[in-house]
Amino acid sequence: MKPKQISLLSAPVLVGALGFFVDVFDLLLFNIIRKQSLRDIGLTDEQILSQGENILSIQMIGLLVGGIIWGVMGDKKGRLSVLFGSILLYSLATIGNGFVHTANQYAILRFIAGFGLAGELGASITLTSEMLPKEKRGLAASIIATTGVFGSVTAYFVFKLSNNDWRLCYFIGGGMGLLLLFLRMSVMESDMFDSVKHSNIARGNFLMFFTSKDRLYRYMRGVLIGIPVWYVIGVLITFSDQFGKEMGIAGVDPAKAILYQYAALVFGDLGAGLLSNVIKSRKKTLFIFYGIASVFIVLYFLQHNGTANNMYWLCAGLGFGSGISVLYITMSAEQFGTNLRASAAISIPNVVRGVLPLIILLFKFLRSVPGISYVTGGWITGIIVMIIGFVATWFTKETFGTDLNFVEE
Repeated sequence: MKPKQISLLSAPVLVGALGFFVDVFDLLLFNIIRKQSLRDIGLTDEQILSQGENILSIQMIGLLVGGIIWGVMGDKKGRLSVLFGSILLYSLATIGNGFVHTANQYAILRFIAGFGLAGELGASITLTSEMLPKEKRGLAASIIATTGVFGSVTAYFVFKLSNNDWRLCYFIGGGMGLLLLFLRMSVMESDMFDSVKHSNIARGNFLMFFTSKDRLYRYMRGVLIGIPVWYVIGVLITFSDQFGKEMGIAGVDPAKAILYQYAALVFGDLGAGLLSNVIKSRKKTLFIFYGIASVFIVLYFLQHNGTANNMYWLCAGLGFGSGISVLYITMSAEQFGTNLRASAAISIPNVVRGVLPLIILLFKFLRSVPGISYVTGGWITGIIVMIIGFVATWFTKETFGTDLNFVEE
């Protein structure tokens, strides 16, 4: 039986978009309030840099672990089970973040919040991809991405309008998550998953990614395609104040850099989704946006004794160029059969996020080498990451218009 299809502006798409809004709000909130919150719990300026990197890495590890577990659950129990369970855990942990008084408490709760949030976007993309006509999947990705990225802009203004009350920001983020939980009650499960659920086909067996070279290579390429995005966000933007200091640029506010980057990311994600539909190619779109990101990475590292405003506009360019998050997650969902689709689409973006600590470790190692400065370590890391992304995309199968009604044997 042919699975029932939905319209582009139906409840699953709109609720998925709001879910990504909450996802981005939380992920970028820590970057925005990092310095203020760590200073308020008694850390010195030196500790703020080191502990900030550690807490961010722990949060990303939570996303990595959660992505695998929620992905398996999405294929075993259903896409909706993930959407309900993940947002509830995230909301409670985020509210708990508003009560922390030590760096260890902060790290533990960021891990739990990351774990909870890990299922959010991938489950929404999986659900909508299975329910929409194949020619509209890219458009749905654009709607979800555009709505979601406004979460970062909202996080910035919530922080500023709250008189820099970072605890209140966490309470608001957790409250939005609980509200979203109630909105999800109107969303139905996909017919495509239901048909597989009532068969004898193995579902959510994560080890299946490793029992076939073809599946393993598809999975690994999906991960490698996404890491340039988190190099830009987790290194260049998050620590833009430190790069600015090393480049002789005074007064760079990382929160403002994030605002500019994510405001431009709205147009990048929207443009990537629309372009992939126009040229009918996910791969070509990825290459185009990698090229844009590469240009702005070069311009970023050519700065010397510039101004903070120039830094912010370059961060905006980086944001536009890295606007491929939802596109590559959609591509991940399209690469795998219904019995492994949630496992792939949920875990891949979180494995990508979980790779950020490795990128940071590489960056730390490079700048510790005699003769390599903070800035030089940054651009060498960038060259390595971008080459990996280009090569992985080159060897990835085109998935535009793929019929998703198939299973992995």
